[in-house]
Amino acid sequence: MPETNAETIYDVVAIGGGPAGYTAAIRGAEYGLKVALIDANPKLGGTCLHVGCIPTKALLFSAELWDYMKDAAEFGIKGVEARELDWPAVLARKNAIVTKHVKGLEFLMKKHKIALFSGFGRVTGPAQSGVHAVEVESSGAKSQVKAKNVLLATGSEAKLLPGLKADDTILTNIEILNLNAPPKSLIVIGAGAVGVEFASIFRSFGAEVTILEFLPRLVPVEDEEISKELARLFRKRGIETSTGAKVEKVEKTATGVRVSYTDANGKPQVKEAEKVLVAVGRTPRTEGIGLEKTRAELDRGFVKVNEAQETAEAGVFAVGDIVAGLPQLAHVGMMSGMVAMAKIAGRKYRPVRRERIPGCTYTDPQIGSAGLTEAQCKEKGLAIKVGKFPFAGNSKATIVGSHDGFVKVIADAKYGEILGVHIIGPQATELIAEAVAVMELEGTVDELMFTVHAHPTLAEAMLDGYGAVEGMAINA
Repeated sequence: MPETNAETIYDVVAIGGGPAGYTAAIRGAEYGLKVALIDANPKLGGTCLHVGCIPTKALLFSAELWDYMKDAAEFGIKGVEARELDWPAVLARKNAIVTKHVKGLEFLMKKHKIALFSGFGRVTGPAQSGVHAVEVESSGAKSQVKAKNVLLATGSEAKLLPGLKADDTILTNIEILNLNAPPKSLIVIGAGAVGVEFASIFRSFGAEVTILEFLPRLVPVEDEEISKELARLFRKRGIETSTGAKVEKVEKTATGVRVSYTDANGKPQVKEAEKVLVAVGRTPRTEGIGLEKTRAELDRGFVKVNEAQETAEAGVFAVGDIVAGLPQLAHVGMMSGMVAMAKIAGRKYRPVRRERIPGCTYTDPQIGSAGLTEAQCKEKGLAIKVGKFPFAGNSKATIVGSHDGFVKVIADAKYGEILGVHIIGPQATELIAEAVAVMELEGTVDELMFTVHAHPTLAEAMLDGYGAVEGMAINA
């Protein structure tokens, strides 16, 4: 067991037990550092494991299977017409997955001899004689953990519109994961990844779904053609969308909720539903963690860091959702944690590069993207070539019954280096990994057109996407 007495001086103490914090702690231990981890929650895993990535994707997988069963006859399977949705069993499976991975984290903490402290951690100021003192508050009692370095990984929480409070009708990502039954109707405010994923889930289970988005398009961080295709396919699924919509009021009614908004044409509109999901972004948890006692700099609540994740306060690092300039994604938190630990351990590292971060949205259809969008390339004045290949021309897409969507590849016009890849369609969230590896290694269209892809696979769509840049896709 790790030492936990009051005189122990750790090499690093991480504050926050989510993906950024626990990944950093494990990597630090692998480097041979003496590591402590402070978490205010009763179980490790943070938002991602308990009320974010993992449970949401468990529901999405159940929704995907449910959708396949609707078309079972097409696949030669009879006798499922009388299928029933066992919602308690869906939730039980989701919860079991979470529990399994919580236990896995507990095992890894023991395996790597990482000292765990339960409570709310806060820095107390600059290091004294090279040692930081971190206060841990639990049930009113306070203690200190000493370390040469502090890694802040306190995560984020869902924003709510002014005047609203989450309950069993007005939902955030937390409440919507534990509904007693799928709602018959749902209004989703916000068309980022969280909003469109829950819209997709509950539409699969039969809900009438309306999405209201303030910006001009769905999934606004994506390439514009991806947004356009998602809107088309959502309409095809019966999901109503309204972009350029400004929500004015959310009121509870006897049967649910009423949302008043102004549409893109400036016309007042009213929509009623059983539930409303507020998915308008997340705010960093940096209040009360002691940063005002340090030289660390904030930007609208986010912590400024350098390429090694160091703040302006010596020996204090920040990773994950609280970092300024990086997207709030679990895998970004994980990698930024590994970068920070490499720096602390004196090992080689590569900084997290914004244009090398994959973005994944697990809707039906899925979205996977990495690198620059076409609009971003034009804003930078880059000369580019663009290739698109539709999944309709991919044999494996036909086999799995998912023909919609495309692969879009953006390459430098002169040298052919891949600058961006944007995918909407079957298994896009898996396929995008190839694009990230390609861009990390500065791959070119000429090289990738001669990279063998197995047949029949969805990955062949990538090969045709590269060929399409030169107008030479084989299957289109």
